Amino acid sequence: MSYRQGVVLRVHRHTDVADDIAVQIRAGALPAGTRLPTHRALAAEYGIAVATATKVYRVLTDAGLVIGEPGRGTFVRDLSGFAGIEPQRRTSAERIADLSFNQPLAPVQSEQLRQALRDLAAGGDLAALLMQEPPGGRSRGQAAVATYLLGHGIDVAPDAVVLTAGGQQGLDAVLGAVTAPGSLVAVDALTYPGIKLAAAARRLELAPIPVDASGMDLAYLDRLCARRRVSALYCTPTLHNPLGFVLSGGDRRKLARVARRHDLAVIEDAVYAFLEPGRAPVATLAPERTFYVGSLSKSLAPGIRFGFVVTPRNRREALIRALRTGSWGTSTIATELATRWLTDGTAERLEVLRRKDARRRQDLARTELAGLGYHGHPNSYIGWLPLPEEARSDVIAHQLADEGILVSTADAFATTKSVPNAIRLALATPPEADLVRALREIRGHVGRHLPARQVV
Repeated sequence: MSYRQGVVLRVHRHTDVADDIAVQIRAGALPAGTRLPTHRALAAEYGIAVATATKVYRVLTDAGLVIGEPGRGTFVRDLSGFAGIEPQRRTSAERIADLSFNQPLAPVQSEQLRQALRDLAAGGDLAALLMQEPPGGRSRGQAAVATYLLGHGIDVAPDAVVLTAGGQQGLDAVLGAVTAPGSLVAVDALTYPGIKLAAAARRLELAPIPVDASGMDLAYLDRLCARRRVSALYCTPTLHNPLGFVLSGGDRRKLARVARRHDLAVIEDAVYAFLEPGRAPVATLAPERTFYVGSLSKSLAPGIRFGFVVTPRNRREALIRALRTGSWGTSTIATELATRWLTDGTAERLEVLRRKDARRRQDLARTELAGLGYHGHPNSYIGWLPLPEEARSDVIAHQLADEGILVSTADAFATTKSVPNAIRLALATPPEADLVRALREIRGHVGRHLPARQVV
């Protein structure tokens, strides 16, 4: 008999069984969060081999219908679209507290933009703003970034700076410069979703490196590189997304040694590094092989779309070629705004505001979610919340979306088939009062799945 009660199926292929279960999932007969039979029990239910049952669950997993967790079982996924790497961002709720994406802004910024646009319109060569920026930017913008980076521990010549239309474009261009289709790129087992998207588009293989709250397992990385040819390592040493850790100085030096030993290109994501100043970038420890990818999206404004890559001199031309085959260059208006704000002190003042804001919001999250296993670096805009076994992350995400609260599920960040049952919270976007209300809703939803004695 099939898993569907009362229906006898004669099945010979794993696709027949997978199709039968898929029909039940899509029809709602197997609701989201349902724990499916073990491989052995499914085999007995359908009269198939255990190996065939394993193929059934592989097909359903690849179709996005189920998710398997070693030691816990296989569960039906929520199909509402509020989980995964590209979740919906709209709900029917009147008020949305978006904790799925960080868009930090300060009240003063609207007036700053208005004044900057007035200044642009009132003086200078407006016709120049209608001309195309060259790939990598012009010397004035590169010099502004190089001067800015001095305050972040990086001393490079302006021509080592390549300007990009945001951090994601910089990341993609670096991959284009240092890899070929089929190349192996090492990443944390939980990592920024943008690297997953870029790697998939370029047909790269990602090698997950075990990671915990203190950082990447560098010994594992060393062993992997001894066995296989790894072209590049993508890492976020300062304020990791999604786990929030800051790699220790010793581990940064060890990372640089491993990279040199195995001739790895290092892609250092520094988009959030401004929130934790004073940490030596990996780019200063292995400058000949490290691409330092930065952006003003989190420190100035996400809509500016202005980023940069500090590039090893012998790789600059390859990076410029990669940019030329993409979007060519940055927006002239965005570049002019960013250059003005970098040189007149606006960027530095906003970074100070952001650091204070991040600490306040992280304090709120740690207070409101105390006792639930939540953790986040004190200076980070990001938090990580493991869920009780009975609370499925995709189901929780759907329930919260119905309340007008958007969160990210762990599968958006996972590079392994084994996905933690957890959600990531981006704390920067909503007003603080809305953030507190959202955090209390999250506590309520998660708390229902905890023993009464654990709910404070």
